[in-house]
Amino acid sequence: MDHHVHGALKDDVSQSVFETLITESDRAIPAWMSQFDSQVGFAIRRWCAPVLGLPRHAAAAEYMKARASLGTDEVNRRLLSGAGVGHFLVETGYRGDEILNPEQMGQSAGQRASEVVRLEAVAESIVESGVTAKSFPERYVQALANATTHAVGVKSIIAYRWGFDFEPARPAKVAVIEAARNWLEAFANGGPLKVEDPVLLRFFLWAGVDRGLPIQLHTGYGDPDLRLDRCNPLLLTPWIKLIEPASVDIMLLHCYPYHREAGYLAQVFPHVYFDVGLGVNYTGVQSEQILAESLELTPFSKLLFSSDAWGPAELHYLGSALWRQGMTNVLQRWVDAGDWSEDDAIRVVNMIATENATRVYKLAGGRS
Repeated sequence: MDHHVHGALKDDVSQSVFETLITESDRAIPAWMSQFDSQVGFAIRRWCAPVLGLPRHAAAAEYMKARASLGTDEVNRRLLSGAGVGHFLVETGYRGDEILNPEQMGQSAGQRASEVVRLEAVAESIVESGVTAKSFPERYVQALANATTHAVGVKSIIAYRWGFDFEPARPAKVAVIEAARNWLEAFANGGPLKVEDPVLLRFFLWAGVDRGLPIQLHTGYGDPDLRLDRCNPLLLTPWIKLIEPASVDIMLLHCYPYHREAGYLAQVFPHVYFDVGLGVNYTGVQSEQILAESLELTPFSKLLFSSDAWGPAELHYLGSALWRQGMTNVLQRWVDAGDWSEDDAIRVVNMIATENATRVYKLAGGRS
């Protein structure tokens, strides 16, 4: 079960565009370099090329030629179904018009797919449809309830918009209204729709707590729109403590290079879980080390699998392939050394791959 993922591309793309989609950088790629000359690029040529009918390590130009010949629909079908993921939990808040929605993801993969709703996207949708500052708090809560009727969780990108060094307490309603007024006035005067006010971002988080669904939080590594030093999950500790009585589970996503810190939080707080999804794809063959480090402190019932793939279906496939290979290599060493039994290794793999997410998102009850 891929507990945090985005849709695969809808349309064909050129090699130049494809290369911009296999990096977290949002800057233009210099003419003298290729993103294929990176861990993720080498991993695509190693793992995905055979799925498209090519030999392992096929040249990048040959790979892209085969990709174009097959077409995006067939590439998606092969890679999504080949990933061996039985259930995708799809977060739909980022550039949704360019990617498959949850239903289309399920159809392409031949598997189940459920939706995770981005908290900030709900706010932006009601601003676009028209709202007053005074009515904003109530409108947001209602819009969130409507948007999550069939969702299995919510997600916040406060790490991108502000960072984790925010005031943890629930903001007062008057402060939310004032922040909404400033945002609405700025938007009416040509300002960005993107919400960056820390009061509003905290309000969304607390509304998510009130909704009661698991809350996913982007943590650590990402594009230059964030400040990585302000995305250390340890900065969330005061807020994590405040919401503990609400019994709402917090899902720390990706976490690299703070996966050890995330493992500590998952160990000491019953309602904190984490994954190393994005870090696995982008570290390629070195992801085995990250997977081993993710197993250091955390109880194995608190660790989940995700790919965080967005766009090229290669990233959906790689998230699974690299995780399987890395976990196999790490656990086999421990079994061979006599430190773990084979039965325990298999049991832990099943927990991380499927069982933990099934429990946390209450999927055994049929929510989808």
